[in-house]
Amino acid sequence: MHYAHYKFIAFELDTGVLTMRLNRPEAMNAINAGLHEELSRVFAEIASDREVHAVVLTGEGRGFCGGGDLSWFRDITPEGVDKLFREARKLIIDLLELPQPIIAAINGPAAGLGATLALFCDIIYAAESAKIADPHVRIGVAAGDGGAAIWPWLVGPARAKQYLLTGDSLSATEAERIGLINEVVPGDVVLERAMAMARRMADGPRLAIAASKASVNKILRDTVNLVLDTSLALEKENFYSVDHKEAIKAFLEKRPPVYLGR
Repeated sequence: MHYAHYKFIAFELDTGVLTMRLNRPEAMNAINAGLHEELSRVFAEIASDREVHAVVLTGEGRGFCGGGDLSWFRDITPEGVDKLFREARKLIIDLLELPQPIIAAINGPAAGLGATLALFCDIIYAAESAKIADPHVRIGVAAGDGGAAIWPWLVGPARAKQYLLTGDSLSATEAERIGLINEVVPGDVVLERAMAMARRMADGPRLAIAASKASVNKILRDTVNLVLDTSLALEKENFYSVDHKEAIKAFLEKRPPVYLGR
């Protein structure tokens, strides 16, 4: 295994199929500075690994990924914000450029960047109990880290705006109905279903699969080229707003935020 240096992602390689688990189960796999940094380099590393023919992405424990860890944002410095947004761009581009097929097994709540990670996968299975949301607006920032690119591409602008402008969550069943994900399955088999598809990909005509994926992803890359830099810049600007600081403070104090529009 080549991935022992990762602290917040666990890996298991089984004859060509690499399972990667976001591994902060005590925090519903919320993304802190360490996990974010690891995510910003892992997909490029996998892309160059000749032993990996397909990937399964899931979460350890009860959740897939709860999005950004708000305690990280509370204490973040301007230098940390700069680093966060450099990493955020690389993460999305590297995931999109990954040549191997990547299958998501959404085993529990997927929010914010967690939802974005799942939705950028090639095939997405979700447990019946899973909830999906992009609640960036609820902490006073734009859905900048890929959400503004992937949601409209999957479900159209009207539905995307319904969820991105409210931060509301949707059930796995509703996500399947509107085309956000591929299939809802019982929670006890979601990983098994994803693994079976990954095995099919790994044992299949890999050159043709990779070529087909690259061709389809050209469409999505065009959208990302159009949207991502703008959405990240706007989100970064929001990080310095009064509303963002109030939203973080209110969350940590377990009270409703009072937004001022500035």
